[in-house]
Amino acid sequence: MRAKIQARLYRSAVYAGTVFSVGVLLLIVGYILIKGIPNLSPELFAWEYHSTNVSMMSAIINTLLMTLLSLLVCVPLGIGAAIWLTEYAPRGSKLVKLVRMTAETLSGIPSIIYGLFGSLFFVVTLKMGLSLLSGALTLSIMVLPTIMRTTEEALLAVPDSYREGSFGLGAGRLRTTFKVVLPSAVPGILSGVILAIGRIVGETAALIYTAGTVAKVPGSLLDSTRTLAVHMYTISTEGLYIGQSYATAVVLLGMVLLINSLSAFIAKKVGHSTTGKQEEKHS
Repeated sequence: MRAKIQARLYRSAVYAGTVFSVGVLLLIVGYILIKGIPNLSPELFAWEYHSTNVSMMSAIINTLLMTLLSLLVCVPLGIGAAIWLTEYAPRGSKLVKLVRMTAETLSGIPSIIYGLFGSLFFVVTLKMGLSLLSGALTLSIMVLPTIMRTTEEALLAVPDSYREGSFGLGAGRLRTTFKVVLPSAVPGILSGVILAIGRIVGETAALIYTAGTVAKVPGSLLDSTRTLAVHMYTISTEGLYIGQSYATAVVLLGMVLLINSLSAFIAKKVGHSTTGKQEEKHS
């Protein structure tokens, strides 16, 4: 009887936590939609920004450019580092433990610290100025630990029997890694990329110090720019465009939802494709 009471209490606590979390999420999303949708207008999507329309079109394009450029830098580095940690470095070595502890520590550092580092290193020392490139490199460093750790966990989840079978057939370590292990871990890797995209799209503090706040599409990688999150922060702090800020939040929310849904769809398709190929090989 005592065990049954404890089980019911635990189950009730789990249900209560779930309902509370979902309720808070729905409250936030609903509040943003109620405040923002009535303020959406064609002027907000005009190609050129000025003080009367506070258009967000350039910020939308800049957000996509910033995300793409950041991923081009951090995804190969993060996946490569994770492959070295799991497939080449001796398991349990002190160096591996040090790298993992460093990555976990860097994941918890506030984004404004990354912004200050990017400002001092990329903007001042390397003389890149407030630019798209400075912001993208700063964001790459910021999300690199997330991609590296999620990729490492995905690779460690691949059964060792896959590696042993490949070695038994005469394949080398490099071929085994890229033909057997890595394809099996693609869904987990894409999950880390989705988390990185969410953080890149919603980042503000780091970009203010590195990319600037110029509301136009950059003509080159060294031009200053602003993303959608920075655009929302900038016009809201002025105190004159609160309604437009809520409208920008609606667009930002929709963009994050669209990107995450697309990434999850790709991860699901890749996972099914990888599973099918493995079943064909085993048969």
